[in-house]
Amino acid sequence: MRESTGGTRERIQAVALELFTEQGYEKTSLREIAERLGVTKAALYYHFKSKDEIVNSFVEDRLRRMDELIAWARSQPATLATRRALITRYADAMFAGEQPSVMRFFEQNQTVLKSLAAGMQMRERMLGLADQLCRGDDSPAAQLRAALTLFAVHTSWFAVRAPHITDEERKRIALEVADELLAKIGNAD
Repeated sequence: MRESTGGTRERIQAVALELFTEQGYEKTSLREIAERLGVTKAALYYHFKSKDEIVNSFVEDRLRRMDELIAWARSQPATLATRRALITRYADAMFAGEQPSVMRFFEQNQTVLKSLAAGMQMRERMLGLADQLCRGDDSPAAQLRAALTLFAVHTSWFAVRAPHITDEERKRIALEVADELLAKIGNAD
């Protein structure tokens, strides 16, 4: 039975993500991805013309999720409850499905991402989320706390090095630290 085109794209994305994380983006070739998949390079080209296209394909879903979160936050009052709900929704999205693997890829390939269009788009969305987290408090301290709140979620993938920690425990810790930062936004220091 033949695999669907969607299933093939997903397999390519999963294998590429695995190789990019193991070896690094720059050290991974399309030929290696094709070999790991057991397909020809031509078959791979049918779905993706370059490594950049592969990266863009798994960034697109994340960008869509971030756009939805930004739109939701804009429709809510600028309160601590909204900030907490926003960072919880963000963490839920970043810990769901394949997102932990994508987070590890981003963390390990930051230099490359800065030069890709996908990296620039991610930066814009991160700033948009940070703006929503400190909406109503335009102080420099609030802006920094908002950014650090997001990084609490991101850095939990490499900063928390406890052996055998579950993703759920990692998320809980990240949200505890994020909440400490959020509590000071909108309040006089």
